[in-house]
Amino acid sequence: MKIVRKIYIVLTYTGTLLARLVKAYTKKEYSHVSLSLDEDLSHMYSFGRLNPYNPFIGGFVQESPHYGTFKRFHKTKSIIYSIEVEDDQYEHVKSLIEDIWKHKETYRFNLIGLCAVAFHHKVKREKCFYCAEFVKYVLEQSELDLGLPEIIKPNDFIYIKGIEEVYRGALKEYNL
Repeated sequence: MKIVRKIYIVLTYTGTLLARLVKAYTKKEYSHVSLSLDEDLSHMYSFGRLNPYNPFIGGFVQESPHYGTFKRFHKTKSIIYSIEVEDDQYEHVKSLIEDIWKHKETYRFNLIGLCAVAFHHKVKREKCFYCAEFVKYVLEQSELDLGLPEIIKPNDFIYIKGIEEVYRGALKEYNL
């Protein structure tokens, strides 16, 4: 019998200038996506602002509803999903995240790739991700066949087969 575990996909909208731009070209409610291995979202991972007060410098970030960007933008809207994965897939996701975290200074935010999405193009750069590229990369490298599009946007994750909505509302109000 295979052990089944859950990972969490967290879509958010902070209302920042970049979030409003992403929302404008995607025509979707949420503009950012993060990945968490914890039901309480104590550790969420993505590519975004390295400093909550500086929107111009981005990279690999550990996020939480209780500190950093989401604490600063306390009116952040969210929708949280869970997806069941096998234990070995969960461990692979965890291992990939740990490896990227260990080498985070070598990774960059893929601003060019993010801008290209608005023109329906993909620009892949080595060790560069925007939020949705990162989440897709980690899930696909962990042998999760999710049928995600080549040019990925945060809201594309809601169409994953077997995804289950856990919560919808203010991120700061999420609790178990």
